[in-house]
Amino acid sequence: MSVAVVTDSTAYLPAELSGSYELTVVPLTVVINGTDGLEGLEIQPAEVARALGERRTAVSTSRPAPSQFATAYRELLDAGADGIVSVHLSAKLSGTFEAASLAAAEAGPRVQVVDSGATGMGLGFAALAAAAAARQGRDLDAVRREAVHHASRVSTLFYVDTLEFLRRGGRIGAASALLGTALSVKPILHMVDGTIVLKDKVRTAGRALAKLVDLAVEAAGDGEVDIAVHHLEAPDRATALADAVAMRLGDRLRDCYITEIGAVVAAHVGPGLAAVVVHRRG
Repeated sequence: MSVAVVTDSTAYLPAELSGSYELTVVPLTVVINGTDGLEGLEIQPAEVARALGERRTAVSTSRPAPSQFATAYRELLDAGADGIVSVHLSAKLSGTFEAASLAAAEAGPRVQVVDSGATGMGLGFAALAAAAAARQGRDLDAVRREAVHHASRVSTLFYVDTLEFLRRGGRIGAASALLGTALSVKPILHMVDGTIVLKDKVRTAGRALAKLVDLAVEAAGDGEVDIAVHHLEAPDRATALADAVAMRLGDRLRDCYITEIGAVVAAHVGPGLAAVVVHRRG
């Protein structure tokens, strides 16, 4: 039995893994001043970062249409797949999971949709685990279980210079946004049950990055882990963060990836993002 794996463009998979796993990626859409484009194909994160810096420029995002998923599923099934596991970003952050579910309902039980409860490599690690299981020839239910299991094994922690963009997009409540920016503190956030929650507050960006390292090491526990560090137009910050986490984890760290986030998440977090996704193996 051959199982195909589908994910969406917010997984932000490292370039070095792009040829190692068979994954179909369905892109989300970014809209800048009324002009839309597909994430990663027509609109890049640098364009979004520039647009966010211009006061009169409106930036928004939209989920893929159910028809996009239906087309992807049909093509994979027609090509010989016996089943499909479709793994997507948190349903509490986007309508992408709903769109995939609508298409899957039409396709029948051969298509199973998984809500990762995350985005970025919080989603990516789950999709990669599903793809690895599919490559081993495991059946539809086993591949789905791998996606669900590994989605539960990630912790996503991140720092942003301001909560304003998350507030505008409705991804964080106004009260949390106000608390996070009070007295000029720097907010650290994390994903809890598929939603973005304020984790901690510190006084400076430097302290925020040091706190991210502490929290990542705490999230790692005592076992082997992989980490992914995401950034938006801040590669030096990302490298320093990855090096600091790697030094603290020592030989418990198996794989470490650094990737720039794409245009969709960029539209909601703004420039300066630094994020660590911890994937606990096993």
